Amino acid sequence: MNPVTSPQRVAAALAELWSPRVIAEIENVYVKAAKLHGALAWHSHEREDELFLVLKGSLRIELEDGPVDLAEGEMFVVPKGVRHNPIAEEECHVLLIESKSTLHTGTVLTEKTRSLSEQLRPL
Repeated sequence: MNPVTSPQRVAAALAELWSPRVIAEIENVYVKAAKLHGALAWHSHEREDELFLVLKGSLRIELEDGPVDLAEGEMFVVPKGVRHNPIAEEECHVLLIESKSTLHTGTVLTEKTRSLSEQLRPL
C-alpha cells in the first residue's frame, strides 16, 4: 500500500526553488511537487505534455503565443513541443504531472536544471 501524501505539505517543506520532487508514480508518469519563485528558462519537451496545477500562489507560463496566468487551484497542460517559461512573481507551490522521460528543462541546461536522480531524492 502507498502512503498518504499531501502535495501542499511537501511543496511547502522544500528548501530549494525550482527543484521538483517525485511524490508518486503511476505507470509511466511521475507526480511531482515543487516550490517556485522567479523564472525557470525557455524550454520545451519534444515528446511529452506537462501538467501544472497551482497549489498555492499564482504562476505565469510564458508561451510564444502569449502568456497563460494560473491562480491557485487552476491547471494548464503545456503540449509537447511547445516552448514555455514558467514564472512565479511570488513564491508558488505546484503539482506537476509528467512522463517519466520528461527532462526538467528539456535540452536547455541552466543552473536550475535538475536531474531525475535529484528529483527522486527522499523527502
